[in-house]
Amino acid sequence: MYSYLALGDSYTIGEQVPPEDSFPFQTVHLLRGMKMEVADPVVIAVTGWTTDELAASIREHNINETFSIVSLLIGVNNQYRRRSIENYREEFQQLLNQSISFAGGVPQRVFVLSIPDWGVTPFAKDRDRMQIAREIDAYNAACKEIALAANCHYLEITESTRTHGNDAAFLVADELHPSGKEYGIWARKLADKAAGVFQWQHK
Repeated sequence: MYSYLALGDSYTIGEQVPPEDSFPFQTVHLLRGMKMEVADPVVIAVTGWTTDELAASIREHNINETFSIVSLLIGVNNQYRRRSIENYREEFQQLLNQSISFAGGVPQRVFVLSIPDWGVTPFAKDRDRMQIAREIDAYNAACKEIALAANCHYLEITESTRTHGNDAAFLVADELHPSGKEYGIWARKLADKAAGVFQWQHK
């Protein structure tokens, strides 16, 4: 039985969608469709969390077991609160190191997802969308660099959020967070990569 730990914020918990529509649960559903035995995901995520708040909650959970795969998606609230890239780099690196530890010390079992661009959504209509995009790009550049340097997987999902961010079918009622339809796109990317890792572990 494979196991999956999902670490993050509102995008991981699936703000305003049923748990089964969140991308961690959709990922498990897809993997089961590939005839893989995967337990329901263990999710440590709360809407609004920054990197340090996620780190604090991980410490409180006192996790001792290891997982077949770990996903990490964090940083949008750092950007929203106008925290520095330097602060993000430092705290994200620590979270990634911890994720690798949760994955049994195997970085290839860790999947980092890029930060969505909330600036394209109707929620941001009175904001400087171009500035938000630039800041998200800067955060993602740091995120990608750190993930790849650690030999972890990096999944780019930001462009999908920019493509669909103004489409009501891909948003929930708050006109900010994704719907299950958008999460399904992320889940497909993650499931395809995770399936390869599971097959590699099985050999």
